[in-house]
Amino acid sequence: MPEIHITNLYERKIISKSLEKTALELIHENFIDWMHACGKKGRCTTCKMIVIEGQNNLSELTEPETKYREQGRLAENERLSCQAKVLGDIKIKVADINKFPHMDYSD
Repeated sequence: MPEIHITNLYERKIISKSLEKTALELIHENFIDWMHACGKKGRCTTCKMIVIEGQNNLSELTEPETKYREQGRLAENERLSCQAKVLGDIKIKVADINKFPHMDYSD
């Protein structure tokens, strides 16, 4: 069962039985507010997550992610949470630029 560990949300952990869902779907299913301006369509980078560990436990880059990498808008350690399916344990954090003002982050 894949586990998502969100370090800058006070070490919040999500455990899932699914290998078919994106990180953003799992985050929202667990009632965690996470930015996504384009409606989970991969048309922006507001849902990006910084991958600290477990990059190999995410699905292959999608076309939008590849495009953003080529444009320099998505670093090697970043993925779009609306595009990346969680296949195993990952450790992530919310990018500073994508933090909500109404939420309390631990870093």
